[in-house]
Amino acid sequence: MGNRTAIYDAHVEQGARIVDFGGWDMPLHYGSQIEEHHTVRTDAGMFDVSHMTVVDVQGADATAFLHRLIANNVDKLKTPGKALYTCMLNEDGGVIDDLIVYFLSKTEFRMVVNAATREKDLAWLEGQAAVFDVQVSERPDLAMIAVQGPNARDKAAACLAEEDRETALSLGPFVAAPIKDLFVARTGYTGEDGWEIIVPESQADNLWRAFADAGIRPCGLGARDTLRLEAGMNLYGSDMDESTTPLESGLGWTVAWEPEDRRFTGRDRLEAQRREGVPRRLVGLLLEDRGVLRSHQKVIVDGVGEGEVTSGTFSPTLGRSIGLARVPAGAGDKVTVEIRGRRLMARVVRPPFVRHGKAKV
Repeated sequence: MGNRTAIYDAHVEQGARIVDFGGWDMPLHYGSQIEEHHTVRTDAGMFDVSHMTVVDVQGADATAFLHRLIANNVDKLKTPGKALYTCMLNEDGGVIDDLIVYFLSKTEFRMVVNAATREKDLAWLEGQAAVFDVQVSERPDLAMIAVQGPNARDKAAACLAEEDRETALSLGPFVAAPIKDLFVARTGYTGEDGWEIIVPESQADNLWRAFADAGIRPCGLGARDTLRLEAGMNLYGSDMDESTTPLESGLGWTVAWEPEDRRFTGRDRLEAQRREGVPRRLVGLLLEDRGVLRSHQKVIVDGVGEGEVTSGTFSPTLGRSIGLARVPAGAGDKVTVEIRGRRLMARVVRPPFVRHGKAKV
């Protein structure tokens, strides 16, 4: 038996197929992954993401600590609740994890990091914090529910107290606010509008059931993966890890180069790649022939070299196979992919494949 979230019993009652995910017993789907996917694209779905790790950073040196810790710059965050997507790098510029940082004040931030990297992340955070006047606190008392889809916010708002609905619905993209016991953030991992709601663990089951009663469909890990891939969003451990830099992972936009004297960990390696050019890059692939792209399939770039599919799936929205692949920097707009002994044609595109329910490629 793996770790279980506070919503586990509800998943079982709702007919979820439970699988192991990084040591957690999590729902893969509730009967139809495809239907869950389409529900998020057209209406409203919800995901239990309580396996993610919430970390609070507090202290006089909190801002200085994050200047060193992450590749993006928290000085961009001027308003309480504003969020920033970024990567935490090792000395060689490799991605230890990708995460979201929420600005509460210059001495207080909240971070959400990945479940599978929890122990590694916490050890790195504590080690880096040793020379700063800062406290790093994991928050195992908190759970998280993501409501996603064009109707998700309106349906979820109906479950809030009437006096809190306007505050929640007024949040701009990548902005969060504490609303009574909840921490409501207009963020997500699907390419659709919605909220990620951090809730006390003791209240998570009741909130989940209230959302279900409001017509928000429970969705599992399967739909979450096809949705995020259609949206062109990286998955840690597949599309980037400690052997790849943000510049090799389509995440150059998450690196803040200014001011030049902000010496974040891994900066020297990234500056060298910036000067010399990266040897490989992450691209989107649309399979032109019949087949399905999957991780670790070989990508052949004629006259240049080889790469590898990092994530692949059949896109329910597009009705064809899509993927992300790390290829030599000199790759053009056509490649071939080895699938079951055959070389199939694929077109190189720029993600996202789908955004807000609309095809972008």
